[in-house]
Amino acid sequence: MACPEETELSVSIVGDRAIRIINREYLAKDRPTNVISFSLQEGEYAGIAPHALGDVVISADTAAREAAEADMTTFERLSFLLLHGILHLCGYDHERSGEAEAARMEKKESELFGLLKKEGFLNP
Repeated sequence: MACPEETELSVSIVGDRAIRIINREYLAKDRPTNVISFSLQEGEYAGIAPHALGDVVISADTAAREAAEADMTTFERLSFLLLHGILHLCGYDHERSGEAEAARMEKKESELFGLLKKEGFLNP
């Protein structure tokens, strides 16, 4: 993913109540969501901490519901959401950049998630 070895990020796992507040305050969406990423490499202060990608906030409540719906473990769903958030921090976008970019992100997610499974990182 072309990140230096020294790359850092912050990960927070919260409940639906907390992620709803974050979603409302920062993204003007008054509802819980599964994952939100905040880049430290974009905007006015980009580059101040060159190895810090940003923050990924995941709702454990939403992840658990989505895991049950997808017939996967909660750990697998949390891992997928973390991967999704990291891809956002690395410049991937499925929301504002059109269908081609969404497909590119989905392909990368599948590739990396499959690799994690193959290498045994998602086994209990």
